[in-house]
Amino acid sequence: MRSDAMKKGIEKAPHRSLFKALGYVDRELELPLIGVVNSHNEIVPGHMHLNDIAEAVKAGVRLAGGTPIEFPAIAVCDGIAMNHTGMKYSLASRELIADSIEVMAQAHPFDGLVLIPSCDKIVPGMLMAAARLNIPAIVVSGGPMLAGRHNGQQLSLSNLFEAVGKVYAGSMTEEELHEVEESACPGCGSCAGMFTANSMNCLTEALGMALPGNGTIPAVSAARRRLAKMAGMQIMKLVQEDICPSDIMTREAFNNGLAVDMALGCSTNTVLHLPAIATEAGVEINLDLVNMTSERTPNLCKLSPAGPFFMQDLDEAGGIPAVMAELSQKGLINLEARTVTGTVGDNLSGKIVFRRDVIRSVEDPYSSSGGIAVLRGNLAPDGAVVKKSAVAPEMLKHSGPARVFESEEEAVQAITEKKINKGDVIVIRYEGPKGGPGMREMLTPTATVAGLGMDKDVALLTDGRFSGATRGASIGHISPEAAEGGTIAIIREGDIIEIDIPNNSLNVVLSQAEISARLKEWQSPEPRIKKGYLARYARHVTSASTGAIIRD
Repeated sequence: MRSDAMKKGIEKAPHRSLFKALGYVDRELELPLIGVVNSHNEIVPGHMHLNDIAEAVKAGVRLAGGTPIEFPAIAVCDGIAMNHTGMKYSLASRELIADSIEVMAQAHPFDGLVLIPSCDKIVPGMLMAAARLNIPAIVVSGGPMLAGRHNGQQLSLSNLFEAVGKVYAGSMTEEELHEVEESACPGCGSCAGMFTANSMNCLTEALGMALPGNGTIPAVSAARRRLAKMAGMQIMKLVQEDICPSDIMTREAFNNGLAVDMALGCSTNTVLHLPAIATEAGVEINLDLVNMTSERTPNLCKLSPAGPFFMQDLDEAGGIPAVMAELSQKGLINLEARTVTGTVGDNLSGKIVFRRDVIRSVEDPYSSSGGIAVLRGNLAPDGAVVKKSAVAPEMLKHSGPARVFESEEEAVQAITEKKINKGDVIVIRYEGPKGGPGMREMLTPTATVAGLGMDKDVALLTDGRFSGATRGASIGHISPEAAEGGTIAIIREGDIIEIDIPNNSLNVVLSQAEISARLKEWQSPEPRIKKGYLARYARHVTSASTGAIIRD
């Protein structure tokens, strides 16, 4: 056992003494030691109940003959961090999570790990650590939040962000906004739509690193606690058979994950996280592969914000196994890929779709191609990303004048002061991984535009990123970013931007000679943050086109 390095032999008597100071007895130390990584805290709704999940996991480990040992991981609430400096730290926290788990699991060599995330960056951070450490590991998330209800309608956090825009538009009063505020988020769990957290928890299941149901079983359900117990038991089988993440997170697994991503219409942030996880697993995912997968994968689901359904609806419809079983009918899923329980084929045996309103047939999809598109052109030579399944048909092709802003705050001020006109293309730059720094997620400007009723008239572009809760012609991850001298840095007010999502293109109507001349005049701005973790992060982070990973 790996844990023998810290507990077995005469020379480890001091080590065993320290374990006994923790209350462990000899029999517990003779068993496999399982690290239980719990990202519970009291600031993230998706994480506030994770102590319950951790207790269920530990019960499962003990039932299967192991000794669970819990340690923590940090978690940022993207909703609470939104539209202020705090959001600069969200994506950057992904690397800290991976690094801290590596530190704990190397300093204390566990025989296996159960990883308990829930929200946005915690899921990929934990998967990156699992791939890097390559010891038996399994993920069990805290599960999605139930949708809220207001005036007989289901809603979630994204509706509340859009409601702010309605107040600015005069179509909602502040009193009505307060009523929605009271109803949108009814309890624990990751916010109820196909936003980044739920996207990543569903894709963890598709990658084979979690039990079926991980992405969709509601947080409040007893089934979620049972799932956690089963994950605790299953890690013991993985330890006994020495099945490691490298056996599971293969090229075939990532291909399956991308296919599910496109079928579900997941958050554009998955295009940051899947490549980052794959890099740790020794598998390359680039934007060309994302587009190739999108071109051949039908979009089967329209979950909030793209449509009227929520995660509880997807769970009722059969969850990720039902989506994968549907995709397998077109040969889009590798059934031989390994999972924490066997093969994908084993998991999909007998799985059917229970609600065709939620999961469409591959013969009757929303579109023949997937929910995410990668755009290229002179404005984004290295790529940009859009959740095309959430774009109004009339905005799939759009040409309009640039309205240029040097930060999210400047753009939001102009939007709320109604200085944006129909047809405009809002350009928000210096919000990329280096320039932000931290590549802020920007739900406020996109939701405010939607709340003002302009989501079918106005496009938004950024070298930062947009939330999984964003809808409309919101194109992010423009690479190279402004801080690295990308074309977006030299766009001027009034320049005409041409967007053609069906043909995967994004251009500014300028000659290459004009672009080159402007770039010669361009000067890199002073860093916005000059000390601390974000300053170090900005020096080492790579482009969004490569997953915004850290390189030495």
